[in-house]
Amino acid sequence: LKAKLAKLRTELLEPSGPSKQAGEGFDVVKYGDARIALIGFPSVGKSTALALLTGTESEAAAYEFTTLTCIPGVIHYKGTKIQLLDLPGIIEGAASGKGRGRQV
Repeated sequence: LKAKLAKLRTELLEPSGPSKQAGEGFDVVKYGDARIALIGFPSVGKSTALALLTGTESEAAAYEFTTLTCIPGVIHYKGTKIQLLDLPGIIEGAASGKGRGRQV
């Protein structure tokens, strides 16, 4: 049991998979029965929706890129757990590295 816990802890702390040269991405441990990502332009209410639906504290402000990393929350619905991910805003030119585009 101790060895298994140590292995799981190591997997959480160390990035897995091949080199991430194309983009850094976000490592978020999957939780629950389903996973939904909130993707959209900056300052459209993604963090507010996460806070209202899950009770998770996610900073929301009147300026762009308040959310700089992926913030997970969980919705409990009819006995299921749905993981909701608040991602940084996407802007025009994100594919070429503008904003947090390469990560998202």
